[in-house]
Amino acid sequence: MDSDLFSRRRAERFAQLLDEANGGRRHHVRSRADDELAALVAVSQRLTADRPTVEVDAEFRTGLRAMLVATAEREGMGAPAKAETGAAATGVRGSLLPAMTGRRARARGAILVGIAAGAVALSGISAASENALPGDALYGMKRSTERAQLALASSDLSRGQLFLDFARTRLNEAVTVRGDRLGYSAVLDDMDSDTRQGVRLLATVAAQRSDPAGLDAIDAFLTGQRRAVSGLLDRADHVERERTRQSLALLDAAGKRADGLREAIACGLPAPAASDALGPAPGGCPTDR
Repeated sequence: MDSDLFSRRRAERFAQLLDEANGGRRHHVRSRADDELAALVAVSQRLTADRPTVEVDAEFRTGLRAMLVATAEREGMGAPAKAETGAAATGVRGSLLPAMTGRRARARGAILVGIAAGAVALSGISAASENALPGDALYGMKRSTERAQLALASSDLSRGQLFLDFARTRLNEAVTVRGDRLGYSAVLDDMDSDTRQGVRLLATVAAQRSDPAGLDAIDAFLTGQRRAVSGLLDRADHVERERTRQSLALLDAAGKRADGLREAIACGLPAPAASDALGPAPGGCPTDR
């Protein structure tokens, strides 16, 4: 018995147990996995009975719906079954096929319902973790939610803006961990990483499209970020001050990169071939332009 068949039977049995728990027809069978599956059924009932009181964000709902639709299409749910021809369409196999297909569809549907219910429940935890700080129990959930937002972003432009938003978030966290040299440095490392990735994505989109809109987003970010990062120098010890200056140097480099790309777009240069951590590296405009 291969693992795929075993997993499918577990899923079908899980669907049966869910039916029974919701008042459906009782199946007079039992499997070795019933004890383990009973715990999952109990979780499903609790999720159904105790719905989270938080409101689901519209963007999260849209992303979840897209994920479920994609899963349904990949699994072939909702698609008409292909007709069997010849001898394969007759006999015992033919008589069992509709029942097996129905059970499989119910099992897949139960799994999708479980995914949806779990995702809605997790959305409540995500909302609670929004203000979590490094060292808090929910901080890992906060970072996981950020990664999920990046995965659901529809374009590099959106992802770039998200990275810059996360860099702002890391800056707010850095304010709270001053005095802890290791924690402070780690948060600024993450902030700088988010800054680089955001600038690189937005600069690449701007260069490829010859459209300075992405550069405008970088400039807006730098205006507030420089001022806030400079504020970290106040009441900082020597080690923290040196680390903060590294982040300021990165912001200065990002500003120069945005200015260079803006000038290259204005004088009609093609997208630069050279690139680095901050994205395309433009050359200077010819003097005749």
